[in-house]
Amino acid sequence: MSEKLKIVFMGTPGFAVDSLDILVREGYDIRAVVTTPDKPAGRGQKLKISEVKDYAIKNDLPVLQPDKLRDEGFIQALKDTKADLFIVVAFRMLPEVVWSMPERGTFNLHASLLPQYRGAAPINWAIMNGEKQTGVTTFFIEHKIDTGDILFNQVVDIEPEDNASSLHDKLKKVGAKVVLKTVQSIESGNISPQKQPNIEALPAPKIFKEDCLLDFNQEVVRVHNKVRGLSEYPAAFAYIDDKVIKVFHTKIIDGNSSIPGTFKTDGKTFLSVKCADKSLEILSLQIEGKRRMSIEDFLRGYRFSSNSKVKII
Repeated sequence: MSEKLKIVFMGTPGFAVDSLDILVREGYDIRAVVTTPDKPAGRGQKLKISEVKDYAIKNDLPVLQPDKLRDEGFIQALKDTKADLFIVVAFRMLPEVVWSMPERGTFNLHASLLPQYRGAAPINWAIMNGEKQTGVTTFFIEHKIDTGDILFNQVVDIEPEDNASSLHDKLKKVGAKVVLKTVQSIESGNISPQKQPNIEALPAPKIFKEDCLLDFNQEVVRVHNKVRGLSEYPAAFAYIDDKVIKVFHTKIIDGNSSIPGTFKTDGKTFLSVKCADKSLEILSLQIEGKRRMSIEDFLRGYRFSSNSKVKII
């Protein structure tokens, strides 16, 4: 029986942990785990380690945490691993001196069906754009981000009840299996990289706060999909009485004659907002300074201002 490939794994968030775990359970020789440096977090600004580092420590895997990926010490540490293959799952953009190092190459797992949704937030944008399907793709890293030759992909359905968090959890599990399949195929030499189709594809850029503001002048399905695509994090938001409310869960209902942006409530169990065509019922939210809550809990404790754009029914 031939020796397992020697691997350096690079990743940071929970999305990457399933892929690392499946390789460990299959007995691959993980020579190093590369992740981001510990960062201060929370009120006490205590150093917080990445989910990948937490897994690596618990499984006695060596960890590298470079501040700069071109640092000579880090480059030498990578060379010293004598790894055959580098694997990247939810990490930073690598310089060529890193990704070109291993003999078997460096491949990345991306949470979309490339070339669609290249960029930092493919899961969010797929849902916000109303897609019914997405998937995962492994590909060899090249100079331009997310453009390398495709190794394997797998389609995943986006169900009507899915949001970004539930789809994230589906894709990380499917992605781990595709990572394993890719490693096994590279190991056996049974690999046929394919050029990405030269089509005009939808992008998936990083999401900023201004991208999360809901526009109730749009059709209700677009607003609803935006809520789904940003839930649980970073969360879509709107304003009531000039207060920010993060919106996590909504349902499309029949509209009314109100002006778009007008809220309606019975003050007990129901809150909706008029969009361009129909209305959107808000089922859970978080108002600034408070925890996330159901609409019933919110209405039980909130008093609308006399000049608010809210109709009490």
